[in-house]
Amino acid sequence: MSIRCFCMGTYPWSLWPTLPGLRGLLVLGLILGLQTASSNAFYLPGLAPVNFCEVNGETNYCQSSVELYVNRLDSVESVLPYEYNTFDFCHDFKKQSPSENLGQVLFGERITSSPYEFSFNKSETCVKVCMKSYDTAKEDQKKKLDFLKKGIQLNYQHHWIIDNMPVVWCRDINGGNKYCTTGFPIGCFVPQSGEPSDACFMHPEFNKTNTYYIFNHVDITITYHSENEVDWYVSKLVSARLEPKSYKHVDENHLTCNGTPMEIPGDYTDKLNIIYTYSVKFEENKQIRWGSRWDYILESMSHTSIQWFSILNSFVIVLFLTGMVAMIILRTLHKDIIRYNQEDIQKDYGWKLVHADVFRPPRLGMLLSILLGQGTQVLIMTFITLFLACLGFLSPANRGALMTCSVVLWVLMGASAGYVSAKVYKSFRGLKWKTNFLLTALLCPGVVFVDIFIMNLILWIEGSSSAISFGTLVGILALWFGISVPLTFLGAYVGSFQKFDYPVGTNQIPRHIPHQDFIRRPLFSIIIGGVLPFGCIFIQLFFILNSIWSHQMYIMFGFLFLVFIILLITCSEATILLCYFHLCSEDYHWWWRAFLTSSFTAVYFCLCSLLLR
Repeated sequence: MSIRCFCMGTYPWSLWPTLPGLRGLLVLGLILGLQTASSNAFYLPGLAPVNFCEVNGETNYCQSSVELYVNRLDSVESVLPYEYNTFDFCHDFKKQSPSENLGQVLFGERITSSPYEFSFNKSETCVKVCMKSYDTAKEDQKKKLDFLKKGIQLNYQHHWIIDNMPVVWCRDINGGNKYCTTGFPIGCFVPQSGEPSDACFMHPEFNKTNTYYIFNHVDITITYHSENEVDWYVSKLVSARLEPKSYKHVDENHLTCNGTPMEIPGDYTDKLNIIYTYSVKFEENKQIRWGSRWDYILESMSHTSIQWFSILNSFVIVLFLTGMVAMIILRTLHKDIIRYNQEDIQKDYGWKLVHADVFRPPRLGMLLSILLGQGTQVLIMTFITLFLACLGFLSPANRGALMTCSVVLWVLMGASAGYVSAKVYKSFRGLKWKTNFLLTALLCPGVVFVDIFIMNLILWIEGSSSAISFGTLVGILALWFGISVPLTFLGAYVGSFQKFDYPVGTNQIPRHIPHQDFIRRPLFSIIIGGVLPFGCIFIQLFFILNSIWSHQMYIMFGFLFLVFIILLITCSEATILLCYFHLCSEDYHWWWRAFLTSSFTAVYFCLCSLLLR
């Protein structure tokens, strides 16, 4: 069986050389197992390639029509995305929208058909799509024009799709490199100060102050790869690029697609006509195969060396903490035990003095058990999601799969939350296991749902495409109460009736805790304890947040999975170290301190996301 057949749908397996060496271990067993299978090709359901052929050769095995879909428009300068049809562009009156999964809906994707439609391998030049007319004397048309100008000023970006591939816009930057993005701007604006926006830098003729330049023309280049399959000579699309341009078309019946740019003065009060056009050409490429067609998106992603530096930095921190823990366990603790067992040592000291208080139930034990249960649920969900993403099942080609998988796994992991919460709560000698179950199932998810509902209400008011429909909210509630809550109850029931015994007993009277200096007080140790884990993930966090805020794809799941494992190890070792130091100072209130030491990393995470935004 050829490696080409094992392309897992449209996931770019050729990107894996840029991912960690983990890929070899994950794929080797699968490839070896597939060697004994049939030599026929297979693809994941729903991700099989589409065959194209020219109009005169169209059959049931291939199609000649190349459709272009449009997604929502977003901006790095605004948090509100909008649907394509919210702006007054050329609309497809048939409006055929592909079905969207839960992940796409939650991410606010709104994919719909467009009036741009091409015939395979048929190049066209300066084809008219539509004309939009505006009369500023009419209120409705003035509002449409003002909204379009606002979108240009805020640098809103188009996102187009051809054959499930994002259409990218590549431009030259310093050093002869190319920078490619999956979106391109509506236009650009030159303010009164004369400092043009990003897109206006590329065109010297965009130099009039207080003027909007709209990109009403696109040059599209579609690359394909042809090969023989099942006695048919068919082609598959392997890339799609475009270059936005601005032309002021004088006569819609005689279009030339050259000349002066289409400009809209900031104080324009007359009638205005905007004609939208396109040119398309097809090119054959015999080197790029369909299984590696996503490679061209990585042309501007030169972050691999930086991310390897991040992994190395995190690994050094892990080695340091591991050495510290090993030193404590193998030297200090072992030495203490030897001294403790000697007959001439009669007096206990340090951590041995609190052995009868160390398992004393903490304050707010029910709340701690609830948070531990929910944390376990999220931890398992995250681990499985990242593992599947490393295998390629949650690739960017399968839109919305990452979020859908996360939601489904969170729902199914309700049993683990109930079990851990009930088991921990019982170890605290708690008796209200039913209350514990209800709070585990409703408290944290309820807070998240209320937060989502409030933000969604704001998005509804603003008319953003990210607003979740009422039916989707009902569906989320059905998943929560219909699946997650019963599974949480099942786990809580099992965990509540399992016997749990501590290795040592607990004194009736709590031991007095000596005065602790500032360094050993809870607040200081919690703040310091979150620094090392955050240092391990900072560089990776930067790339993730940069992808989110700039609306770019994040595909470095191999790096992310390794950093996630390193984060778990670092959090565990930092907590062990600090707990040992506190027990040595005869402070046995370690439950909440251990939980908050690692949890405080999330505070740094939140602050970093706000600063990077």
